[in-house]
Amino acid sequence: MLKCRNVWKKLAPLARASSTVCRQNVRRAGLPNGRIPARVPVAHMSTGPTGGGGENHLYVLLVGAACLGGGIYAYQTIKGDQQRYQDRINEISSRSQKAATEEPTTPIQSEPPAVPEPETQAAPSPEEPSPPVPDVELAAAPSETAEPPPGVDSTPASLKVPSHTPYLLIGGGTASFAAARSIRARDPGAKVLIVTDEPDLPYMRPPLSKELWFSDDPSVTETLRFKQWNGKERSIYFQPASFYINPEELDSAENGGVAVLTGKKVVQMDVRGNKVKLDDETEISYDKCLIATGGVPRNLQVIERAGEEVTQKTTLFRKIDDFKSLDKVTRNIKSITIIGGGFLGSELACALGRRSHESDLEVIQMYPEKGNMGKVLPEYLSNWTTEKVKREGVKVITEALVKSVTCKDDKLEIQLKDGRLVKTDHIVAAVGLEPNVDLAKSAGLEVDSDFGGYRVNAELQARSNIWVAGDAACFYDIRLGRRRVEHHDHAVVSGRLAGENMTGANKPYWHQSMFWSDLGPDVGYEAIGIVDSSLPTVGVFAKATAKDTPKAATEQSGTGIRSESETEDTATSPVASSTPAPAMEQHKDDYGKGVIFYLRDKVVVGIILWNVFNRMPIARKIIKDGEEHADLNEVAKLFNIHED
Repeated sequence: MLKCRNVWKKLAPLARASSTVCRQNVRRAGLPNGRIPARVPVAHMSTGPTGGGGENHLYVLLVGAACLGGGIYAYQTIKGDQQRYQDRINEISSRSQKAATEEPTTPIQSEPPAVPEPETQAAPSPEEPSPPVPDVELAAAPSETAEPPPGVDSTPASLKVPSHTPYLLIGGGTASFAAARSIRARDPGAKVLIVTDEPDLPYMRPPLSKELWFSDDPSVTETLRFKQWNGKERSIYFQPASFYINPEELDSAENGGVAVLTGKKVVQMDVRGNKVKLDDETEISYDKCLIATGGVPRNLQVIERAGEEVTQKTTLFRKIDDFKSLDKVTRNIKSITIIGGGFLGSELACALGRRSHESDLEVIQMYPEKGNMGKVLPEYLSNWTTEKVKREGVKVITEALVKSVTCKDDKLEIQLKDGRLVKTDHIVAAVGLEPNVDLAKSAGLEVDSDFGGYRVNAELQARSNIWVAGDAACFYDIRLGRRRVEHHDHAVVSGRLAGENMTGANKPYWHQSMFWSDLGPDVGYEAIGIVDSSLPTVGVFAKATAKDTPKAATEQSGTGIRSESETEDTATSPVASSTPAPAMEQHKDDYGKGVIFYLRDKVVVGIILWNVFNRMPIARKIIKDGEEHADLNEVAKLFNIHED
């Protein structure tokens, strides 16, 4: 390049001189003939043999040399730029390799390598043209992975989030996991991406208010492993971290897989464009999408208005972090009050009541109903359950309407509308769930005004390529009408059905999900359909035996989550007990075990199996048939409750 410049400096004066000579020759040749100088000299300059032809050849030669030099210069410049670009790329690549070789050799895992720890990658260089991508880490069960030891670089890794996924599942709960498993069963090579705003992998929520509280392991809040009623131990997580693949590997996974993007929230949906936006502005497009965002715990308005001092001493129980914090709180206070008489409130009351036997913890449960679970159970059974909760060491306050909550001298004072005053150290508000429908506005999805939740059809579809499952779905039940259900088994059933329909099954929702509640290891019930205490009920009871407990039921089924032992098989020809059924025993004080039928227009629409287990297919068939029954005593025989 320097040589070309030097040659040009020497040739430029000659080129200018030659050009001057040519112009002079043109004028001398053109004027004697009286022709226009602009035309005749042109011919002599380019082709004429006289009048300075030698200088013209020199001019052409010089111009050609200049053009050739310019071409060589341009070629070398482009080639040099390419070489510098390649050198820059090699330099950037060598940085991450050098950083990897210089990392401490201290292993990240403290457990056997069966469950791989998420890899930590270097952050991209600022010179790289691609925009920064969000940090993603696959959180694993605490019992299966360990925190990075001191000295290991804990800088958040920037993982390459897939820009497109065939199956996008929003929410990391039970419904999403059930859908992912169903999708993979029908489409073994499917690539599924779960996006959750929680830091944890998909886990089951029931043990948070049940078995975890009865664990003898002092480190249960760290391990999140528990003994089921049958004595077998398991983790709260559905699968360990090794079950999933990293999100950045999803695109290249030859056989597909399930990836979980934790700690990220979907804040906007573009239904027409089939894409979503995360809270860090990342966009992900999809072919099929499931919304399984669940819900958020409701709070009492009087608590929300009470100020920061009160809210800091109030727990809204829903997630793993809530369990951990409540466990810690209850070990350092003298009194706790649970507001709410439903499933969650009653389970927590019994669990904490059992703990109060070993400490000086005072456990109070208050609710506006006359008895425990008064909105679900008939009055006589609600009253019996209330006495059961009291025997667990819980102080029960019925017909309690909270007027105000204040904080005085580091104690909470709960003022009831009837004048009663309750002083406590901490409050657990267990007053229901509000379905999470934050995406409804941006997605243009309909929210049901009566039941809440996204309004979907019988196939759980809200719009083209969009399905909803779990607590957030207000679905059309082809047998019982429009409903919204907030239970674990419904999340399993609806998630499974949504996953099937996302792969083209087009199945309607008719398989009734069950739900259950345990008041400790000795008393429990399973229910299906519409169980509302405002409906007419008929109960048939019998004397219970040692095998009629949740503990015995899990020993028989081999699982602590009773819905997991269920199959989709419906009882087609149940064998009734040969033992004659006694008369109705609705008002007997000891309700050992039995069946409660809920009626609407003389048709059974709901059934509770009280300390009767592994009979749910029979109950499901009764509701599916939708027939009137002249004698429900005869129907109760199908459950064999009178067998010893």
